[in-house]
Amino acid sequence: MTGAEVAKYLYTMAHGHVGNNNVLYRIFYYDCHPLNKKVHNPLTKRMIDYSKSPEYQFREELFEELKRQRKVALRLGELKDNGNWHIHSNRLKEILSGKKSLADLQENDVYLEIKQKGIDMKIGVDIASLALKRFVDKIVLFSGDSDFVPAAKLARREGVDFVLDPMNGNIEPQLFEHIDGVHSSNPHIKKSKSVK
Repeated sequence: MTGAEVAKYLYTMAHGHVGNNNVLYRIFYYDCHPLNKKVHNPLTKRMIDYSKSPEYQFREELFEELKRQRKVALRLGELKDNGNWHIHSNRLKEILSGKKSLADLQENDVYLEIKQKGIDMKIGVDIASLALKRFVDKIVLFSGDSDFVPAAKLARREGVDFVLDPMNGNIEPQLFEHIDGVHSSNPHIKKSKSVK
């Protein structure tokens, strides 16, 4: 799918939770701009230009399309890399078990460590703000990450109906205790798991 197609799909999924009896306050989309720097692979010394990658092009197109959608707020964090390269875990296991040696490593066996920064904080602050200011009576979170338990608990204490849409992904067990239901608006999921 193209970035424009994914943006339209996400917009449709979000509206699937609104229904006829509710009013959409806003769709918040959280992500980071993709890495756009040039680096050299430590094994082959080949230069990698991340700004030319398909992932970079896709994400930039997605963000531009989301900016054009009505009632969408794009919340962008930052990608940080500390220049550290790591061996993929399956290759590392083979080396440690003696099945492979360091000399057997190929270019794709290593990766640059990249971390998102600021996303979880932005989500938590937005949930708290929406709940405490009574802007909404229902929040739908598209995720399955237990990092949002404190924000979900606060929203529920303030009387907000907190629904999780895992988009057919796994849900961490800690989340079930702190949400009001699980429901997916994904048209490719045949049956909802819980209440709306």
